[in-house]
Amino acid sequence: MNDLACLILRLALGGLILFHGVAKLIGGIGHVTGLVTGAGLPAWVAYGVYAGEVIAPLMVIAGWYTRPAAAVIAVNMLFAIGLVHRDELFALSAMGAWKLELQVLFLVTAVAVALLGGGRYALNRR
Repeated sequence: MNDLACLILRLALGGLILFHGVAKLIGGIGHVTGLVTGAGLPAWVAYGVYAGEVIAPLMVIAGWYTRPAAAVIAVNMLFAIGLVHRDELFALSAMGAWKLELQVLFLVTAVAVALLGGGRYALNRR
């Protein structure tokens, strides 16, 4: 059952993060570039969003170098929280939920997948 759980976590994390990456492939990363340069980082750092939201999720879904790919997603989520959602750190939604719950759920799931690995149902299982 542990291997099935790893597969379910991989598919959920990779699939949901991939939607964000596809949106950036279609709409561009101009807004990400603005956030990155506004934080004092070089504009080329914005292209890391493609690694964190397109390449790494596809690798996680496939189970190919799952641990490092999940770590890339975790770093991507730290950047997202720091650059986009930092004002919501102590905020609640109208329903009383933490405004960062989805981002933190992605972050924690990515850390869990990085620790667990891909499991038996992965391309490069161990």
